[in-house]
Amino acid sequence: MVKKFVFAAIVALQSVAVIGQVRHITVAADGTGEFSSVQEAVFSIRAYMSDTTYMHIRAGVYREKIVIPSWVTNLFMKGDGAGSTVITWDDYAGLRNMGTFRTYTIWIQGSGFTAEDITFENSAGPVGQAVAVHADGDRVVFRRCRLLGNQDTLLTANQESRQYYAECYIEGTTDFIFGPATVWFERCHIHSKKNSYVTAASTVEDHEFGYIFNRCRLTAADGIERVYLGRPWRPYAATLFMRCDLGNHILPEGWHNWDNPANEATARYAEYRNTGPGASPGTRVKWSRQLSRREAKRYSPETVFARHDGWIPVR
Repeated sequence: MVKKFVFAAIVALQSVAVIGQVRHITVAADGTGEFSSVQEAVFSIRAYMSDTTYMHIRAGVYREKIVIPSWVTNLFMKGDGAGSTVITWDDYAGLRNMGTFRTYTIWIQGSGFTAEDITFENSAGPVGQAVAVHADGDRVVFRRCRLLGNQDTLLTANQESRQYYAECYIEGTTDFIFGPATVWFERCHIHSKKNSYVTAASTVEDHEFGYIFNRCRLTAADGIERVYLGRPWRPYAATLFMRCDLGNHILPEGWHNWDNPANEATARYAEYRNTGPGASPGTRVKWSRQLSRREAKRYSPETVFARHDGWIPVR
């Protein structure tokens, strides 16, 4: 009986040790890592880990459609540089009647996800909706990443999700940043490839914050000169550009009502101290706002992401 008890205790302690263990995984396209596939590596992670799992994705092109399931939590993906580590796929909405939301290159369902120094690309081309990143989980962070695509490049899904993008390059054509999540973009480069719309927020009515772009730079491809900052995918869309450098491709009116005048009474569009040739407070649509200094002080990651867990992604 004593021997059985000791054996059971040892097994229990080993189980606890595994659950609490910080894990490091290496993925290499050339086969020199533990895994050659990112998805294989993801599927090897234990469910609902409280500790961070660190995944190093070495330089290479990974042609994969990836899902981070809801039970894969606290995953940290680190590449060898956004120009060197590339994850790409080419689904699009019109392919086998797929629809927009299933066209992702990566779908992040699990919470506590971080990606650094990686390119995520939808390479389908200008063929309609084609998502590169579909981010659903809470506490999602991208740093120094490239998000490449055309229409609907970045889907910030789930109205209860909080997401933070720092020093990222995000490109697209129409509504290429869209969804209901609460998202802070810090010093990102936002590049338009078509005369169209940058954002299409669908913020819900009882959420004060939607999209906040702080100190970002908005540019456009050659010949592109008629771009709106946003249009409301849903009536209470909330989007703020503050201290951003706006190129001359941004139209003087700034914002569009999605051909529905009723949206003008509900959409929450604002700017604060933007610069550049596209910054034109005096010509903006009357139903948008220029914040006062006092109002702008309310916008910080601490305030925007405030919740009982105290999560602050800035470092």
